[in-house]
Amino acid sequence: MREHWLVQPEWLWNQPNKHDPTYVHEWVQSIHTMNTPPELLIYGAPLSRSSISVSGASLYPMEFRRIWKGFATYNIEKNIDLSSFLVGDAGDISMHTTDISLSHDRIKQSTTFLCSKYPYTRTCMIGGDHSTTACAVRGIQQAFPDETIGILQLDTHLDVRDPKIMGPSNGTPIRQLIEENIVKGENIVNIGPHGYYNAKPLVDFANKHHIKIITLKTARKAGVIQTVLHTLKTLSEKVDRIYVTVDLDVLDISFAPGVPASTPGGMTTEELFDSLLEIGSHAAVQHIDFVCLDPSKDTPVNETVKIGGYAWMQFVTGCVLGKIS
Repeated sequence: MREHWLVQPEWLWNQPNKHDPTYVHEWVQSIHTMNTPPELLIYGAPLSRSSISVSGASLYPMEFRRIWKGFATYNIEKNIDLSSFLVGDAGDISMHTTDISLSHDRIKQSTTFLCSKYPYTRTCMIGGDHSTTACAVRGIQQAFPDETIGILQLDTHLDVRDPKIMGPSNGTPIRQLIEENIVKGENIVNIGPHGYYNAKPLVDFANKHHIKIITLKTARKAGVIQTVLHTLKTLSEKVDRIYVTVDLDVLDISFAPGVPASTPGGMTTEELFDSLLEIGSHAAVQHIDFVCLDPSKDTPVNETVKIGGYAWMQFVTGCVLGKIS
């Protein structure tokens, strides 16, 4: 068995500026050129064959890197430059052309490898569809077998469909983790469900396993940021490390047309961006992913890809603010 399946990304900027970077493509370094362990490690999981709806989310890791040139390392609102924060790019996981289960296993192996080699480094996986989340969490559990994992899920959907019926698809990752006893339902919180997008049997399953469902309407009444902060506090008191999974379909369809399962009534970009500042600043959050963004469904101006890049930048800004607070 190979330790990992990480390969050079399909898209790389040729000349990163390590000495005085002002844009993201000049700042993020290949892990192979870094002399010290990074503070944040990104890696791509370009898989979307396991998506229930037709999806080109496998393209997102490449487009995520392409968009870096449009983002400066300086945040004018927080008056902070991110360029001193060490971000390493470990590349993309090589996926099997047709075998979904084998591709899932490669994600698990690669995540275990990265977490074992860099045990004090935060990880950020860029998907791919949401099936990749279960694989990454399995890999983390294997790297830290004595630690308890909690999940904060920002998502319109519960993703607890039955894998015996649906297979290991993007509709089943949370249920897979519960049924495999990797994460307890009581240590999972989903912020964002709304409207008519979760069938009653799925809600019944979530309630039976004590998943905490916070509808978007409930979160807005309490304040989305206050809800996120309370969730992080509560989870961190019960678990050793928190995994945050951001399914971009949590956003309203008017903001994110390039998401296969986007819906009316979802989060605004401002709500998501502000939430990610708080998530990044919390020490218990050691892992995050961004999944289900399909560049092939985006508009000509790449608005959803740009939103995904901005969301990641907000998380990184939160990481830096957490360091200096």
